[in-house]
Amino acid sequence: MQTTRALLCDAFTDRPLDGNAAGVVPDADGLSEAQRQAVARELGASETAFVTASDEAERRLRYHTPTTEVDLCGHATIAAHAHLHDAGVVDAGDHTVETNVGVLDVEIEESGTVWMHQRDPTVRRYDDFDAERVADALGVEAMSFVDDLPFAVADTGLPFLVVGLDYLSTLGDADPDDAALRDLCADVGAEGVYAVTLDTLERESTLHARAFCAPLGVHEDPVTGTAAGAAGAYLDGIGAFGGDTPEEMLVEQGHYVDRPGRVRVRVDGGVRVGGQTVTALDGDLHVPSDEEGDDIIEA
Repeated sequence: MQTTRALLCDAFTDRPLDGNAAGVVPDADGLSEAQRQAVARELGASETAFVTASDEAERRLRYHTPTTEVDLCGHATIAAHAHLHDAGVVDAGDHTVETNVGVLDVEIEESGTVWMHQRDPTVRRYDDFDAERVADALGVEAMSFVDDLPFAVADTGLPFLVVGLDYLSTLGDADPDDAALRDLCADVGAEGVYAVTLDTLERESTLHARAFCAPLGVHEDPVTGTAAGAAGAYLDGIGAFGGDTPEEMLVEQGHYVDRPGRVRVRVDGGVRVGGQTVTALDGDLHVPSDEEGDDIIEA
């Protein structure tokens, strides 16, 4: 039996219990894959970041949902680096982190705001995709889709099918079918659907979004950094701003699951997502060894 420190950190917000909760295990070098998965399941956050040593960067991050490992997670990256900064482990400035998609740059401001550089974006349009099928999977009417926001898979490290809807009320009423979403995502090579609308709560916001990630075992992710960055690259790529993409976009998310947060997105010179983080829970977990068999976590 070993003990490891574990935290729940709320990313993309300055208020505890808002934004997106990420598990953070700041010293995970001694944990096996099975133990990491068990810890992520016990913490119950949409993703947990495990900080380990790296030969290629200053540190390595592994990300697990409660059911599987994923290659990249924006809010958990933000949360992990915000914690390391708050703990005095890293200073403000430029840093590097190794992930399953390669080495990425991270910037930490003196204020504690963390910016994560994402992978160079790709945007694959699906202009002839069956709108009725997408509508049925999301639980919306096909007439709600916006022609100027075509279906596309946008990828800055984790691919999302971006779907544009007409009104905030339509987005709020969406009632996804997880099985249909898994099939839909499998057919287009995506890990989730990012449904967006230009109809926002705050005047300064660019998008309001919801992330449905059934392929990752997450029905709805509250505030999704990788998807927000991908959506920013998507908007830039389809010319949504008439060639005059703003220096910074602001994505609202999480309001329909009572976890409101905001993601700052910049696409000039590469895709970056940024935000603040607050710690909601900090303690120790007792982790059974692999030989103990059932991977049960004692909180």
